[in-house]
Amino acid sequence: MGIAILLVMAVGVGVMLTRKVPTAFVLVLLSVVIGLMAGAPLMGEKNSITTTVLQGGAVALAATMAAIVIGSWLGSIMGETGIASTLIRKTVELGGDRPYVVALGVFVVGIMVGTVTGSAPAAMLVGIIGIPTMIAMGVPPITAAGTVVFGMCAGIPFELISWQYLSQTLEIPVDTVRDFQLTLFPIVLVIGIAYVVIESRRRGVQHAWAAIAPERASRRRTGEAPWYSLITPLVPIVLALLLDVPIIPALLVGVCYALVTTTRPNRLAVVGLKTLHRSFDTAVPPLLLFAAIGILLAAVKLPGSVEALRPIVTAVIPTNPVLFVVILGALTPLCLYRGPFNVYGMGAGLAGVLIASGAYAPQAVLGVMASYNQTLGVSDPTSTQTVWSAGYAGVRVERVMLQTLPYTWVMAVAGLVLTAVRFL
Repeated sequence: MGIAILLVMAVGVGVMLTRKVPTAFVLVLLSVVIGLMAGAPLMGEKNSITTTVLQGGAVALAATMAAIVIGSWLGSIMGETGIASTLIRKTVELGGDRPYVVALGVFVVGIMVGTVTGSAPAAMLVGIIGIPTMIAMGVPPITAAGTVVFGMCAGIPFELISWQYLSQTLEIPVDTVRDFQLTLFPIVLVIGIAYVVIESRRRGVQHAWAAIAPERASRRRTGEAPWYSLITPLVPIVLALLLDVPIIPALLVGVCYALVTTTRPNRLAVVGLKTLHRSFDTAVPPLLLFAAIGILLAAVKLPGSVEALRPIVTAVIPTNPVLFVVILGALTPLCLYRGPFNVYGMGAGLAGVLIASGAYAPQAVLGVMASYNQTLGVSDPTSTQTVWSAGYAGVRVERVMLQTLPYTWVMAVAGLVLTAVRFL
């Protein structure tokens, strides 16, 4: 039965790879099939498909879903009030006529925005001004797009939403997630800087549209955000890191700080409601996905699923630290194209299997998911932030993948080494 469940999961991955069926729909359907194969009753109060898998699973990641809404709201406020565009403009001004310095500045702003929210809207906050400016200065378009997504994903170790998601998915304390992500950040930062410096020095061809885009953007602007509002992305992080404020209240304080420091008192309600409504356009797709992931996690954790999968999983996974790094490092590209190690898809289900079967400690699974997430966020041609950045830079998304993958692959392997040293 365990082999049959794995085969069904493989079929689900194949269907998702076609990109003809929404990922959330596939995950829910797969969860029901796994539940039936595991011998779970259709109805009932305990370990049933309707109650345990569908009802309980859909709200299992409720705290993460709430954090996504608030993070999207904060990102929307940063766009509406000019915080993000002011950060980029100040960075460009400081960089002068040195392309790699400007690219590094955009990378740093990407980190700050990436700590708040992800996906295409976050890429737009950084890239609308940053990408044309870099290209105008001779940075190759592929590198300009890659710099934006590299910066955003370098911010993931400080992204409170990511902390909440990994904590709930793996059923471990947020503190554990935070501590590992903080040790992973220097690795991500060094490799990200190496990418920007090396690739931006390979001068590209200046495009006329790119040369005038920053000037036009400057003419259109109605004003800059106050200097003290520019620390908005750091406010939730400082609260969560230094004062141990829970994630959702920390994000809410960030929302309030952004509004109060940029908006006149008589317009607070207007701007707040406007940006909140707009944020739901960004938040709804990941909300549906996380509801589906919760359902999948509930299905693979059913007693019948665990009993069927435990002997197979424990027999094939590497427990030797060297083999752990070599094998899982070699399999890193399987997190791309909605593959089986995609941590926001089937990878979450596999993580649940590894933990439920006792194959790895939850901390080790955390290290694997966090490491793969870096590759996924930058190099995956199906990630919305990568698709948008490549399209805005005028290049094919596959070219961004090919240029960034060597760096993100090394990043993932380094994360796996860190995991093996700490948890195996």
